[in-house]
Amino acid sequence: MWYNININKLTALLTPTFLRKERHLAWLRALHYPLNGLADRFNFNRNENLYNLAHNGQVCYLRKALNDRFDVSQRRIEIADGNRYKRPYIYTDGERKPKFLGTMYLRDDADYGDTGLDFLVLVPSDLKYNSYEMRALVDFYKLASKRYKIQIK
Repeated sequence: MWYNININKLTALLTPTFLRKERHLAWLRALHYPLNGLADRFNFNRNENLYNLAHNGQVCYLRKALNDRFDVSQRRIEIADGNRYKRPYIYTDGERKPKFLGTMYLRDDADYGDTGLDFLVLVPSDLKYNSYEMRALVDFYKLASKRYKIQIK
């Protein structure tokens, strides 16, 4: 491919045949050494970009990207649907209904279906990870309208 360039071989091939002595080629390789580092950085960046383009916000790809980064050997990170609890309705004064609410459980705003989370990232409790890095990775791949929460299993 056009991006796989062997700088040392190219240097030798572009040198005239009467100058292809070992000492002269070593000097030319020393001059072109920074180009080898530049080509390596280009190839590394190209492979990273191809990996990013191969993944998106779908559950299977997002889970693969998270497991590739944080849990390579056991692959225990999962993605689950968010909680979809219904909100309890409280009557207003104008409706003149009784206000006995019965037993109510306090839940976080994120647990309700109308304003809650779209998905949960379930991380094993014994996994060591950087939460900011994980949040950045999920933010990179998820759709803009989706809300999530990183939760420990």
